[in-house]
Amino acid sequence: MEGDMGEDGCMIRRPWELPFAAEAQEVAGLRRIVRLHLKAWGLPRQMGTAQLCVSELVSNVVRHVGPGTPTSLRLLMNGTYLRIEVRDPDCENLPTLIAATPDAESGRGLALVDAMADRWGVLLGSDRKVTWCEIATDLRTPNGHTGGTRVTRAEAMISLYGAVASPRAIDVIVDLLHWMGAHGYDPDDVLDIATARFESCP
Repeated sequence: MEGDMGEDGCMIRRPWELPFAAEAQEVAGLRRIVRLHLKAWGLPRQMGTAQLCVSELVSNVVRHVGPGTPTSLRLLMNGTYLRIEVRDPDCENLPTLIAATPDAESGRGLALVDAMADRWGVLLGSDRKVTWCEIATDLRTPNGHTGGTRVTRAEAMISLYGAVASPRAIDVIVDLLHWMGAHGYDPDDVLDIATARFESCP
């Protein structure tokens, strides 16, 4: 579930799809899969909202289309938005946003999606419907990254090593530790200080 890296060091977030049978007990597993996938994509800030939206969209299929319905979950980027799609074969039962009363036992699902996602909708095909929502990211491009100046500086340094990939980043760190050792610093102390600063700085 790792994200692919392009030659420029940016994440390639390829569309991903998982077929499953819509059952209430599947929701927890789908939430975990979404969490792992977004972690691999470098989108930790979107995890909570994405997990909630997946829960509600899948629960909507179970409730209104029926348990065991062949369904699929799809994650992809639409520009700089994370897009979540839940596909099922029922083109008649369309999800509808209703105002649920505080004591209602159902009806809150799409209201939560409407409140948490930046936009959502339903697409109808000849043999399926797609209920989708999109969540904004702070990416500048679909395959870009977050991290600001520190990440940009690191990329400039890694690019001096040739092809940009995770092993090259490790080479940079190892070389810097050798440089610090050559100048009288203890590499273990340097790593401890760097780790503390990494964890305290955004």
